[in-house]
Amino acid sequence: RAWVFKRAMRSAIKTLTAILAPRRWYTHKSIHPVILNPNHKPTMESKMEQLDIKDNDSDKKGKAPKQKKEKEPKEPKQPKQPKQPKQQEDAAGKKTQNREGMEVKKADDFGAWYSQVVVRSEMIEFYDISGCYILRPWSYFMWDKVRDFFDTEIKKMGIENAYFPLFVSQARLEAEKDHVAGFSPEVAWVTRSGQSELEEPIAVRPTSETVMYPSYSKWIRSYRDLPLRINQWSNVVRWEFKHPTPFIRSREFLWQEGHTAFATQEEAAQEVLEILKLYQRVYEELLAVPVIRGFKSENEKFAGGLYTTTIEGFVPGNGRSVQAATSHCLGQNFAKMFNIMFEDDKGGKQYAWQNSWGLTTRSLGVMTMVHGDDIGLVLPPRVAPVQVIIVPIGKGDELIVNKCNELMGQLKQAGIRCKVEDRKDKTAGWKFNYWELKGVPIRMELGPRD
Repeated sequence: RAWVFKRAMRSAIKTLTAILAPRRWYTHKSIHPVILNPNHKPTMESKMEQLDIKDNDSDKKGKAPKQKKEKEPKEPKQPKQPKQPKQQEDAAGKKTQNREGMEVKKADDFGAWYSQVVVRSEMIEFYDISGCYILRPWSYFMWDKVRDFFDTEIKKMGIENAYFPLFVSQARLEAEKDHVAGFSPEVAWVTRSGQSELEEPIAVRPTSETVMYPSYSKWIRSYRDLPLRINQWSNVVRWEFKHPTPFIRSREFLWQEGHTAFATQEEAAQEVLEILKLYQRVYEELLAVPVIRGFKSENEKFAGGLYTTTIEGFVPGNGRSVQAATSHCLGQNFAKMFNIMFEDDKGGKQYAWQNSWGLTTRSLGVMTMVHGDDIGLVLPPRVAPVQVIIVPIGKGDELIVNKCNELMGQLKQAGIRCKVEDRKDKTAGWKFNYWELKGVPIRMELGPRD
């Protein structure tokens, strides 16, 4: 306050001195003072002369005054351009666009939205072979949860796991004409080993009926060997050429395929529906996707089978249905082709009744299409790799981070999958958007007041 008072007093003294004393004007070119009579009222010409300011319309040589240039008409304003994504610098120092979030809305372009969400949520990475994709840990965890649930349930039914080779000979594949006719456009063939041509081309399995059933004919001899119920978890190759789509239609995919044999048609028919209901539980209890059970038409049934049952899901984003899983009754057709016969309790010879059924990683694509939104994934808690993400609020506060880790330990003891987002080079807003894009069900924020 004393300093302000002193400044005010000094300013007042200077003002009074200037009024009472002769004025001193300083030119812009020198500090030589120009003394004026305070009673004299100078004209504008005298002021310009004393300050050594020249008229703009003339110079020392007496040239004619310059004519003023006419103002050029202004150009019309351009419409504002939409804001571009923020630019970042890569390792080489070049500016690149920041495209970490979603840019396409689900309602505007469903296909582009789906392709973007499976990549930016870190479910899928594209591969250099069209129709083949890399399942990243985020999506493979979900497949593990589906597999664990289904594997536990089929083991309760007395079904066992096994594994059969990836390759099938041409003779075996062509043993069932209707079967191979249905798959022939999708079969991939190996024709060369190194630089030498193979004597007989080898097919990569599109499905495993022709791989497994020659062994079934050896294992099944009597009614005491039935039922034979085997499942395998594997990959298959179907060389799809109609618009490959991650999870939905790809050239290689993961699945389970069950192949069973029974003594009677009634037993086979009962299992077909039991497996179909189990598939429905996978979709509705794990993935939270409602499905409808039904039968395929004659044109759509499994090639070489007796009839096909299916569960179909509905995708609101594009208004289409999608085949979610199928359970087939093969009848005795394959048993006749591969000579799968058994001796019944009366000593007679009978052909076995067979089923096959399969569930693929397409289930993850259906889940994404149904639940995803404009922000990214929306994951059901039972398959989410991280159910709760804990975000500390406040940079550099170790107390908050320690408290978050303590809370994470309590949640893990309760069986909840959780993680602390403690990266120091990211802002809280970035963390919120990142985990929303990945579809984590719950975000917990912990700050100093908490």
